[in-house]
Parts: sequence; C-alpha cells; structure tokens
Amino acid sequence: MVKPIEFTTERLFLRQWKESDRQHFAAMSADPEVMEFFLAPLNDAESNAMVDRCQGLIAERGWGFWAVELKQSGQFIGLVGLHIPTAELPFSPCVEIGWRLAKPFWGQGYATEAAQGALRVGFERLGLEEIVAFTAVINQRSQAVMKKLGMQPAADNFDHPAVKAGHPLRRHCLYTLSKSQWLALDNQ
Repeated sequence: MVKPIEFTTERLFLRQWKESDRQHFAAMSADPEVMEFFLAPLNDAESNAMVDRCQGLIAERGWGFWAVELKQSGQFIGLVGLHIPTAELPFSPCVEIGWRLAKPFWGQGYATEAAQGALRVGFERLGLEEIVAFTAVINQRSQAVMKKLGMQPAADNFDHPAVKAGHPLRRHCLYTLSKSQWLALDNQ
C-alpha cells in the first residue's frame, strides 16, 4: 500500500473513494444517459465492483480513477483519473485518462477541470511521457473534452476488442497528448 495521491483544482477535490460514494456512484452508473456510450448501465453489484477496483488500484499505486467531489459542498459528482487499460488495444501499453460525471454536473467544465489536474499528476508526479484517451466515435461530448485538454486525434480509428462486431460502440477514436505537448500548452 502506498499513500494515495489526492489533489484539488479550483472547484474540485479528487481523492480516494469513501463508502458514502457507493450509493451516488451506483445511481450515476445506472443512469442510461450517463452510460450512453458504455455497453450497458451497471447494476449495484457491478457498480460496487468498480468502486472496489478503483479503491484497490489507488491503494496499490497511489493513483487511478479518483472520486471527484465539489470542494464547496463535499458532494460526490463522479470519477476522473488515470488508468492502465486491461484490454489489448492497438496502442498498448498505455495510460489513459477518463471521466464519468453524474448528469446534473455536465456542461459546467468539471470534467475538463478535473482532467487537467489528472494530466498534471500524470506528467509531473508520475513522470509519464504520454497519456491517451479513447471513446466510441459517436461520443462527441467526450471528444470535445479531449480537444479542450489539447489532446490530438490519432490518424486512424480502431475497433475496441471488448465490443462485439456490428455494435454501434465498437468503432473507437484515439486521442494522445505527449508530455512535451502538455508542457507547451501549460506554458501558454
């Protein structure tokens, strides 16, 4: 076990998971709109298993998909963080950045703000040379966040190996950000 990395942004606190997050995460993960670009909403057992994995990876490595709360109120709003994908992707091995927020918190810049903090941790504290993001080609909202972060689209899309052929979510796009690109953005 290592000391978890936790950090704040202007409006948010990204931290290790607490037991009280479980019910909020389960409600969020059961929402068909939140889960539109995932294979299916999660039931309570699947949601709890994901929280267990997130907690375990942060306890083991110090980082992962952090729980995100509003600094002002302490309210849980979702997850944002860094992860090593387990699927064999065409660009593996890699570290991805990802996010999932409850619908009431969409459109307020929280995903971008939290992701910018996670990129800072990845490049400055973890010494990563590149961070990637990927999503279904039809997920325009997540791609908008990737662009706001300064991530660059890869030349080619790919079929996600965990999604069956013919499924509308199978085709994915990849965005990348190198440490040098991030440093150039950070210094503008």
